[in-house]
Amino acid sequence: MSKIERAIIMAAGLGNRLSPVTLTTPKPLIKVNGARMIDTAISALHKNGIFEIYVVVGYMKEQFLSLEKDNLGLVLIDNPYYAECNNIASLYVARDYIENAIIMDGDQIIYNPEILSADFDYSGYCSVWTDEKTDEWLQTVENGVVTSCSRNGGKKGWQLYSVSRWNANDGKKLKRHLEIEFEERKNRQIYWDDVAMFCYPEEYKLGIYPISKEDIVEIDNLRELAALDPYYRKYLEER
Repeated sequence: MSKIERAIIMAAGLGNRLSPVTLTTPKPLIKVNGARMIDTAISALHKNGIFEIYVVVGYMKEQFLSLEKDNLGLVLIDNPYYAECNNIASLYVARDYIENAIIMDGDQIIYNPEILSADFDYSGYCSVWTDEKTDEWLQTVENGVVTSCSRNGGKKGWQLYSVSRWNANDGKKLKRHLEIEFEERKNRQIYWDDVAMFCYPEEYKLGIYPISKEDIVEIDNLRELAALDPYYRKYLEER
């Protein structure tokens, strides 16, 4: 069994799908029912004994400065490519910290801190079983190991969430593969998740960390935000 030693939180993106809210506030710092999304992640990490935290910032990065002051062990990493590259750039700039790390998006709400437990068997993603059709990435799992993943979704599979764990060996490989794709192949418009899942799938033995859909919420658009917090309904009415 492996154990998480550190966390990387992705928080550099523009958050265009939540505009106009994100014109003044980066998506991870948006308050939902009084709590900033990124704070739910940091709090959950702390409850699991994880205090070495790297937050990758870019868009309106100055608004994140207080996180370093308020959280001992938290360090900001600047992503200078955030406006021109996909999120592969965010993990590329944090590539020295992937070993025994949990990697997660900062624009999620963590309702159940237990899903960030430090103990794990295989590298891989928090995942929710779904019988119904979904447009999200969907994994096929056999004997606890991911055998395939569809970017186009489907049904009767394990829906991938943006929380993943990487052991020391896979972390070393992922660092090397990120450098190949980003530096040598200039493959900068992909998700970082593409690297292990689709660029080098034969080099990883990924598992899943089963969770429930009530444990975590990913907010993809303004309508979903307004459904969670009535304060934001006014932005829908203005459209």
